[in-house]
Amino acid sequence: MDWGVISRNLTFLMGGLGVTFQLAVFALAGGFALGIVLGLCRISSRRWIYYPATVFINTLRSIPLLIVIFWFYFALPIMFKAPLTAFQSAVISFIIFESTYFAEIIRAGIQAVPKGQVSAGYSTGLSYFRTMRHIVVPQALRNMVPALVTQSIVIFQDTSLAYIIGVKEFLRRTSLVDAREIRTVELYVFAALVYFVICFIGSSISRRLERRQLS
Repeated sequence: MDWGVISRNLTFLMGGLGVTFQLAVFALAGGFALGIVLGLCRISSRRWIYYPATVFINTLRSIPLLIVIFWFYFALPIMFKAPLTAFQSAVISFIIFESTYFAEIIRAGIQAVPKGQVSAGYSTGLSYFRTMRHIVVPQALRNMVPALVTQSIVIFQDTSLAYIIGVKEFLRRTSLVDAREIRTVELYVFAALVYFVICFIGSSISRRLERRQLS
């Protein structure tokens, strides 16, 4: 066993971890923003808004993320006749895919807010959008925080799939070092420990938020 392979390549590996965090942040921010829109569409009483959003969400949630990544990586440059880097394709894939899960979290959080709160907003003369913005969504967000943290952990794990299209994130760089050093056990044990530590910290935060919410 040669654990020195880790220290010799630590800078290169940590650079990949930085790319992993970049992917996760873009997916989280973009997916959450789009998820809010889709979540509001899912609770709309207007059929022309509700049904397209529902079909979009259920379709994407029924397809493996790996296929979605391949689809955007190969199809988008053809559709828009513009080249995209592997990183850009991965970001778009993660945002679109993860937004469907955020949408369901947001829908459930909004529907958990008592209807009396909505009625109170209307009684003060607020429009539907202002009622959502100032009354419903702030309350719903507090209820959604544990689920959002959990989904953020899932996103961090999902970023490893960008490896398949050549994005040099953490797992891809681990593979590249292994191809050169032939130290599979040491490198992948180290990669597993890194993922474990980060996800364990996120899970601990999620459990603490849940306990605080229930107390």
